[in-house]
Amino acid sequence: MNPIKLVLAAAGLAVASAFTPTAFTNRVAPSPVQRSALYMVQGQGDSYKKVFVAGGSKGVGRIVVDKLLADGSEVVALVRSAEAVGELSSLKGVTPIQGDAMDYKTVEGAMDGCDAAITTLGGGHDAPEDGKMVDYTGNNNVIEAAGILGVTRVVLVTSIGCGSSKEATPPSVYEVLKDVLAQKEKAEKVLSRYYTNMNWTIIRPGGLVSEAETGQAILTEDTMAIGSIHRADVAGLVVQALSSKKTEKKILSAVDPSIASAANTEGRTSEAFALA
Repeated sequence: MNPIKLVLAAAGLAVASAFTPTAFTNRVAPSPVQRSALYMVQGQGDSYKKVFVAGGSKGVGRIVVDKLLADGSEVVALVRSAEAVGELSSLKGVTPIQGDAMDYKTVEGAMDGCDAAITTLGGGHDAPEDGKMVDYTGNNNVIEAAGILGVTRVVLVTSIGCGSSKEATPPSVYEVLKDVLAQKEKAEKVLSRYYTNMNWTIIRPGGLVSEAETGQAILTEDTMAIGSIHRADVAGLVVQALSSKKTEKKILSAVDPSIASAANTEGRTSEAFALA
């Protein structure tokens, strides 16, 4: 049976059982599939069995893959290069699929069978000749595929400077990044405005640094939060947010108050968002 149909059938059985009087039920513990399906229906699951990751070959996405594995999830990673496929193939629990996130059917095919999706796609500062950037087109493909396949849990990683956090970004920085930020913001709007039945979370990191994880980074609802954050810390927060019941339909900035940042010369502090 198709995995989606199996989960839906199990979800229906689990939900029906929840409304059956106790006197008429056999006291048998639900199977793992039934329990997982019921958690997804009720929004009470602490983790996801199989997670699709777009952008899993490098940067934040690559570290996300490792952290998901450490949490016991299987990972399907869409990557562009044969080298990335070779590296990820050596990791138990990872199914790497070579393909281009700019192609919708590739994304949909790779995601089929997953119960959650994380996208960290981003393409740099220069727009290609056709005007299409992965920051919007690739991310939009992930969002659309999730909607078509019934993958209701999606975490989209964008950037401080998008949407309501625009004013937090120093003008000189925004001017350099404005085209990329506009593309990422378009993806945010698609997810938040048109996928109202989806359990989505948007995470906007500050300036990314490739250093060891500090463990001091936070998520915050403060739209004026600004600062730097290590990629490893972003990945950790993304995976924590994925399984947190409190992050549904939340847009959160990610910064590390322990790191000095030229973008935060005033030493602004923000209240941390409680994930637990």
